Amino acid sequence: MNGTAKPQRRAKRPGTAPLPRGGASEQARRQAAAILEVLAGVRRPNEAAQVLGTSLPRYYQLEQRALAGLVSACEPAPRGPRHDHARQLARLEREKQRLQRECDRQQALVRVTQRSLGLTPSAAKPSGKIPAAAADGATGKRRRNRRAVVRALRAARALAKDVPATEPLGEASPAADASAPAASGD
Repeated sequence: MNGTAKPQRRAKRPGTAPLPRGGASEQARRQAAAILEVLAGVRRPNEAAQVLGTSLPRYYQLEQRALAGLVSACEPAPRGPRHDHARQLARLEREKQRLQRECDRQQALVRVTQRSLGLTPSAAKPSGKIPAAAADGATGKRRRNRRAVVRALRAARALAKDVPATEPLGEASPAADASAPAASGD
């Protein structure tokens, strides 16, 4: 052993719990002290009411609330983790956002697969998102749906215009078909 000894811890005396000071106001502490003095027999209820500056019926209401708080504080605490509703709500919102992103991703994959197979895209289903006009309230005007334009098809049409008609393009677009006879007629 080295020369330093550990200081001994003082044993707690039974029945001496620290008094809560941080969360209670001065008025609440005064009321609690007066009620405890009455319950201990040091004061009479009318004296405590005078010290607190309240009427006797109001003192009895305070005493009743204090006793109800004492009894509820004596209930055993539930075991296990506590259920925090705000935390659970935040977790569910994050999960909803993640699932919405995953759904959007899957829908994009379906659209790409349909395009690559040459299938006509099915009618778009509402994604559950509220349009901006509906979120603002009923304005009376109905928003026109934007016509879907596939960037790849637009680029293919633009390229098809530049390519001579003698080269096979696979599936020709109507714009490419319309320009093909004019190019071969020269």
